Amino acid sequence: MTARKFAVYKGLQRPLIYKGFRGKFIYWGIGAVLSGLVLGSVTMAVINMWLGMVVLIGCIVGGLLYIASRQKKGLHNKTRHNGIYIVTPFIYEHPEV
Repeated sequence: MTARKFAVYKGLQRPLIYKGFRGKFIYWGIGAVLSGLVLGSVTMAVINMWLGMVVLIGCIVGGLLYIASRQKKGLHNKTRHNGIYIVTPFIYEHPEV
């Protein structure tokens, strides 16, 4: 009996992508849509249907645009330093006993 060889999918280390959103931003987008639905429905029930529609659309669109702008900065929060930095090495001198 010989061992079978299967092709290995090499893209497993890439972030999940759905409709242009990658990785953690997918969950942020779901949160923006759900919070827009909740805030819009509460506004519709308490104040006015038309104001609720404006809040609903504003929260969803504003949230997704904010998330898209954050995604352009990268998947992880990175500190970006501008300029040239010169680091001098630290030399430890043992004190005489």
